Amino acid sequence: MDAHQPDPENPFGMDEQCTNCGLCENRTNVVHGYGDVGGEFLFIAERPHEGADESGIPFTGDDPGGRLQWMLGELGFARTEPDAERPEIQNAFCTYLTRCRDPDRSATQQEIDTCEPYLNAEIRMINPQIIVPIGQRVLESLAIEYTTRKPESFDIETEHATTIRGRGFELIPMMELETQTDADSEAFVEHVMENVFSRDYRQTKGRQSR
Repeated sequence: MDAHQPDPENPFGMDEQCTNCGLCENRTNVVHGYGDVGGEFLFIAERPHEGADESGIPFTGDDPGGRLQWMLGELGFARTEPDAERPEIQNAFCTYLTRCRDPDRSATQQEIDTCEPYLNAEIRMINPQIIVPIGQRVLESLAIEYTTRKPESFDIETEHATTIRGRGFELIPMMELETQTDADSEAFVEHVMENVFSRDYRQTKGRQSR
């Protein structure tokens, strides 16, 4: 894996034909991470949305992807329109807990655990400053490793657009893209601009033990 590879799509050369779990049976594409490998912000959703499953590129091809791309644009991370097929992203990387989508069900915990080495490798290679868990399941999955709180103590609607001090990273949780209103998306953008960009958020860099 080469962190200097210029292509933003699957820059670490992860297995694009992965058959390690049952999710592979009904997927269209394996969807590994996409974006700036030197990015300070890492956005993590639970699984590819329908558009990403079709395109193979995270957060493209549908309304949830367009919503995240809009937020990335407002924050200065994306130079392209929200419906871009291949977004031009800087200072941010987008990925998932699981790399395949079953159209009829969410991933089992075992399937999430099977995909975990992919996410661990991306986190190690990127070494972000800020992690954005998108949705309750992602927040709970990261809680044990990166916070001092119990997973069940988190509620994504309460934690949305807030900053959580973690172990080596700061987390800024985000509600599921499918359930966000425009006001929710605007609140997230406002929080990052007013409470993160306004200070030295880089102070936690390099402290993770993972």
